Amino acid sequence: QVQLVESGGGLVQAGGSLRLSCAASGLIFSNYVMGWFRQAPGKEREFVATITWTATTFYADSVKGRFTVSRDNAKNTVSLQLNTLKPDDTAVYYCAASPSYNTGAYTHDSRYDYWGQGTQVTVSS
Repeated sequence: QVQLVESGGGLVQAGGSLRLSCAASGLIFSNYVMGWFRQAPGKEREFVATITWTATTFYADSVKGRFTVSRDNAKNTVSLQLNTLKPDDTAVYYCAASPSYNTGAYTHDSRYDYWGQGTQVTVSS
């Protein structure tokens, strides 16, 4: 079965950096769009970034210029580099996978079939 396992979350001061990773198994990784979403306490889950099977990237406006998504098809991993972190970035970050043939906007969580368990990112002021 498909499994997505995130790692790399933690506690960091404002202005700091973290690198999240997501290891995927049970799928043909290179055929999937890989997305990152986050959910803060009391808020709905929101789109953060995505990278397509052709390595095209898309970002939420709130993270553009600070976060970078990348993938390594040889290792079945997708990463999210978080720089210049702000307290508003505090959330549980989820990795998600969407087959390339799925329809719908990359920014919509309904496009993604598989989800990881999430990793907590906490940014202190």
